[in-house]
Amino acid sequence: MSASDDEAVLAAWHRNAAPWTHSVRAGGIESRRLVTDAAIVDAVLRQAPRTLLDLGCGEGWLARALGARGIAVTAVDAVPALVDAARAAGGGERYLALSYAQIAQGALDARYDLAVCNFSLIGEAEVETLLAALPGLLHADGRAIVQTLHPIVGCGDPPYAEGWRAGSWAGCDGDFADPAPWYFRTLGGWLALLARCGLRTVALEEPLHPHTGKPASLILIAEPIRTRSAHPQP
Repeated sequence: MSASDDEAVLAAWHRNAAPWTHSVRAGGIESRRLVTDAAIVDAVLRQAPRTLLDLGCGEGWLARALGARGIAVTAVDAVPALVDAARAAGGGERYLALSYAQIAQGALDARYDLAVCNFSLIGEAEVETLLAALPGLLHADGRAIVQTLHPIVGCGDPPYAEGWRAGSWAGCDGDFADPAPWYFRTLGGWLALLARCGLRTVALEEPLHPHTGKPASLILIAEPIRTRSAHPQP
């Protein structure tokens, strides 16, 4: 892998927007169908947000599900074909074609009760850039939710060490092209990353696959780190 792998991630999603949209809407990914889709919806609803930012929204299924529950959703993705598919599905959600770099540079001028990254933090530097911008996109009492591959289960045979890995479309039905590389993070690495970006982890969840009994994903719930202002000395 090389330093350009963040660009390779985006290029792969441009190539695979159509089969991904079809696979998601056809229920072609078992872990999503059985566990992780419901897990992220439940995690969001427990926070009771009025406004929500869906980062890396893909074809928009989560934005639609949450919009139907009365939440005002702004959903963004860097792949215009996915944003177009999301808009075409209808609903009152707001969809924008924006990269993580554009978001970090201030492309969004609002603050939200909750930001959600549902299996959308795949890269390295681009992900850190986005997460570092999140505290500025949240209300003072806002939170962020990340759902990602569980590091223990997702590690596979390689050493439990952070770094770029080759991607795979295993478990996804459809006519997919070359998969995106992805940046593996340990559990400690995820916690450290959030802390570096000004986010304090307040809860950790491990939804279990009903057939294997193993974690199907990792859900991290975080809030902006609040600095205490110094009291004036007498």
